[in-house]
Amino acid sequence: MGPALAYDPLAPDVIANPYPWYRILRDEAPAYYDATRDIWAISRYDDVLAGTRAHEVLSSREGITYARAPIPMMITIDPPDHTRLRRLVARDFTPRAIAAWQSVVEQRVAEAFDQMLAEASVDWMATLAFPLPVTVIAEVLGIPPEDHAQFKQWSDGIVEGFSLIDASESTLISSILASLTALQQYLSRLIEERRRRPGDDLVSRLVDPSQAERVSDDELFWFCMLLLVAGNETTTNLVGNLALALLDHPEQWRLVQQNPELVGSAVEEVLRYDSPIQGFYRTAVVPYSVAGGEIPAGARVLLLFASANRDPRHFERPDEFLVERNPADHLAFGSGIHLCLGAHLARMEGAAVLRALLERTSGLDLAGDPVRGTNPNLRGLTELPIAFRR
Repeated sequence: MGPALAYDPLAPDVIANPYPWYRILRDEAPAYYDATRDIWAISRYDDVLAGTRAHEVLSSREGITYARAPIPMMITIDPPDHTRLRRLVARDFTPRAIAAWQSVVEQRVAEAFDQMLAEASVDWMATLAFPLPVTVIAEVLGIPPEDHAQFKQWSDGIVEGFSLIDASESTLISSILASLTALQQYLSRLIEERRRRPGDDLVSRLVDPSQAERVSDDELFWFCMLLLVAGNETTTNLVGNLALALLDHPEQWRLVQQNPELVGSAVEEVLRYDSPIQGFYRTAVVPYSVAGGEIPAGARVLLLFASANRDPRHFERPDEFLVERNPADHLAFGSGIHLCLGAHLARMEGAAVLRALLERTSGLDLAGDPVRGTNPNLRGLTELPIAFRR
């Protein structure tokens, strides 16, 4: 009876350091059933990859977190509605389209570094990692600068939903609903304003009446909310995990210093090594065969992206952080029809931060103890006190 039989993805010790547990799961129970939580956990690279691409069998429509919570976001709907919405918005998230935001991202990063370098020590998360992604998303959507702070506050409230374990948690649900309602009212007014006076922003393009296909106001709201959540958490965690990985592996930081062309590879390695999203849930609509067993119809299935990214069956020396690795096939952004729409933007922001660190500092040191978040689906920091080396 091995420790894998005690695996609980919602347990505090697992959330604090899930990687030893993932190793046990991959070796002893690659399709593990947790009877207490009534969930199945899939942990090996090939099985997780196959699961992300089996959307006709492993459905997203009951939500992607532990609590079954159907929400009409693109990430939590199935074809054919998913196919139509993805086609309508994908053109704005191609590498070429995202390249148009390079100057905005670099400007926001430069402003954050100006602020941080003026202090003896700062909280990397509070000054850079938290505000940067949500500010960029706000600008992409066309949110006026004076509303960015309020926009982030609503985003923080909504992101709490990703830690929802029990649908009966009334206080948390009330907070989430309050943020959702406020954001929906705000975006409704913004949509109407963009119809009257279009601008050079994503909302204006999506409400353009000349489009052959239209996005409804309700669909547009949920799409904006998805971008907001992704910007507020996924990229935030990437930026935080990037700094911590370099702090923990000074020899890898020196490699990047000596070889600035490794910036892109280093960002990909952070995504693999300490994935911002640990895993998302699916629901089996019919029996699903995996790892020599069968998951019954109706079961909740946790696809562990972060475990797949540490699988020695696919990556050599997977528990080592190696900036020269360039693991282009990692699953930090998922795969299949739900491959993260904002992946190119997240990569751009991570690279811009690392380039600024190279160009404007000699490195960074811890100025206090890092504090990890407690969200079971995400892995990131809430505090990272640092001091720059000039």
